Amino acid sequence: MFIKIRRDTLIILLLAFILIVCGRLVTYVAFASSDEMDNGIPISGIIIKGNDIVPIDTIRANVMQAGFRDGSVIYGDILKTSIREVSLQDAIQTAQEFAKESTVPGTSITPITAADVQVDKNTGVVTVTVIEDFSSVELENKSVTGVGG
Repeated sequence: MFIKIRRDTLIILLLAFILIVCGRLVTYVAFASSDEMDNGIPISGIIIKGNDIVPIDTIRANVMQAGFRDGSVIYGDILKTSIREVSLQDAIQTAQEFAKESTVPGTSITPITAADVQVDKNTGVVTVTVIEDFSSVELENKSVTGVGG
């Protein structure tokens, strides 16, 4: 049950295999050595740090409103969203302001006093570090009296 292959056919098959492997290797090296991306760097995720009371989803939703959401792409110092094109620095400042507006669910309490937004231009990861300070929160004490009181 041996398959008879002539020597010249074997050499041709071996050369074809080597050419395919070398072509793949050259394509990979050319892509890996290029320093620019024609398609930009897509936003790959948002990491929230430092929150205790305000839920991560609330902060993440507010930061996404500044443009850091799925489908947004970083081209150098420009953030392109599906709606507009803004400077990356402006988008970071807007995201910091929006993160500070995050509230405790069911209330209007905004305990976040500071927010720092960092964007990794190589991976597209957005890191938001927040500081919650309840000593600066102004609470209004509204008591509701019942029917007999």
